Amino acid sequence: MVTTTGEWVAACPVEAVGAEEALRWDHAGASFAIVRSPDGAYFAIDGHCSHEKIHLADGIVDGNIIECPKHFGTFDYRTGAARTLPACIDLRSYEVKVENGTVFIKI
Repeated sequence: MVTTTGEWVAACPVEAVGAEEALRWDHAGASFAIVRSPDGAYFAIDGHCSHEKIHLADGIVDGNIIECPKHFGTFDYRTGAARTLPACIDLRSYEVKVENGTVFIKI
């Protein structure tokens, strides 16, 4: 589920996230993972794995999947959908836009 209500908040410069990498971004008591796909698109999801609250930015990004570094559950970072056990609860995903070299997330 993509969150579409809220305000746009500047999260990071585009160069802070390499292709197939994730960046941890904390804002207003919440934590997010900002991911850059192989084709250069940016995505944002809840930052912690729904299985054990380990931060996903420390995991591996491969194609459209991000893997939790602790138990290797996976999520589709485009949608937040849980793909591999032990992750079985989907994460929230957030609308992202890029303007003037900055990644913005709608939260």
